[in-house]
Amino acid sequence: MKQPESLAQRMFLLALDPDKGRTHSSTYLRPLIRSAVLTELYLSGHLRDDAGKPAVEVAGPCADPVLAGVLQEIGEGRPRRWQHWVGRQGRQTTDAVRDQLIDGGLLRAEPRRVLGLFPSTYYTLRDPRVRSRLTATVSAVLRDPVGRVDPADAALVSLSVLGQLHKVVPRAKRKEHKQKIKALTEVTGPAAPALKKTIDTYHAAAAG
Repeated sequence: MKQPESLAQRMFLLALDPDKGRTHSSTYLRPLIRSAVLTELYLSGHLRDDAGKPAVEVAGPCADPVLAGVLQEIGEGRPRRWQHWVGRQGRQTTDAVRDQLIDGGLLRAEPRRVLGLFPSTYYTLRDPRVRSRLTATVSAVLRDPVGRVDPADAALVSLSVLGQLHKVVPRAKRKEHKQKIKALTEVTGPAAPALKKTIDTYHAAAAG
């Protein structure tokens, strides 16, 4: 069974609703995917936190072209806070991760028309067990002591919660494991709270 190769690919599959053939709202999905890329770069040691801003610690090698592209963005840009990088180039990064999943044989894209008029795309998992395995990992992380959880798996939970993936971590589970999720978010790194701030900004704008 093929597995997604990056944290961003794993988050994309968790954000997919297999019954509807589409992903979570693009408004939240894009910063979610960006935060997953930044988190993986941080956990792998390519990025460090420098007074609340990501800075390049190791410029390479970075085999994944999406990760390499974001690392280059940060290296060539002026120092900005994590939230800036979470919100930047969201569509391009998300599309690139989706294409990786399609090219890698994990996802199938089927062109369709809504009401026979409006073009749309229906996404199908080639092997539904891949997503089931990811959701099982999320459940295991919520059961296991934080000290025994791999940071990349901790990120699956914290980013799912902060990215509003309610079907992955339902409200009841979030309430039950509130303190544990807080600890997992600390393990995940600085891109996770930056994701929360980004989505809180969206909520504030919508309410206004």
